[in-house]
Amino acid sequence: MSTVSSTTADGLPPPPDGIGEQEWATRCDLAALYRLLAHFRMTDLIDTHISARVPGPGQHFLINRYGLLFDEMRASDLVKVDLDGHVVDERAVAGDARFRVNRAGFTIHSAVHGARPDLHWVVHTHTAAGGAVSAQEAGLLPISQHALKFHGRLAYHDYEGIALGLDERERLVADLGSCNAMILRNHGLLVGGTTVADAFHELWFLERACRIQVDALAGGVRLRVPSAEVQALTAEQFGTAESAEIVQLTWMAARRLIDRQAADFQS
Repeated sequence: MSTVSSTTADGLPPPPDGIGEQEWATRCDLAALYRLLAHFRMTDLIDTHISARVPGPGQHFLINRYGLLFDEMRASDLVKVDLDGHVVDERAVAGDARFRVNRAGFTIHSAVHGARPDLHWVVHTHTAAGGAVSAQEAGLLPISQHALKFHGRLAYHDYEGIALGLDERERLVADLGSCNAMILRNHGLLVGGTTVADAFHELWFLERACRIQVDALAGGVRLRVPSAEVQALTAEQFGTAESAEIVQLTWMAARRLIDRQAADFQS
């Protein structure tokens, strides 16, 4: 570890040798996001992934070291790869298991990072509620405020098996289009954001919308659906300048939760 300063300009522990401060800040936010998904029980053991574009001119992104649980993820555990699947992490040596990346995770995340330069953060989950809604023919129903955030802004991609073939990337990004959220049929959820706050907020609302839908359908009674006008209005309200501030406040509050629980994610 560097001995020049006890903290960076952002108040973070100093980065290891070979990692710049901007990349280190991204790593710390990404590790915090992994811990948050663990805290809110949105994990699937060692499967599913969150990735973040590395600041700078290179087409590189960070993704989890395969084999770790989300609640033990640290900034230094994240592996830097390029869009062709090559590990470009300066710390990597041939055959080092610390830099193993899941193939399916690479396929999905490299597809989005390659096609959507505006989405610096990409989250994919296999939650029970997300998986349940992904298997329902109607998809996400407009029955809750959380769901209406995605009115006219939610994409769908049909299941093609475990995402091991790189040829699926073209179809996945074609289905995603200009949306920032997508339901992977018979699979799970996928969201992206320009910032870590955006990505966390998208995932939180989509996951909560799915949970509400599963519970509502389990009630076995007729569901009430807002009018088309109200659906459109609500989606528009989620896009205001005030909403952008709320998104950032939400992330700051969530990040404090992780800061209080364990500081080792910043190592």
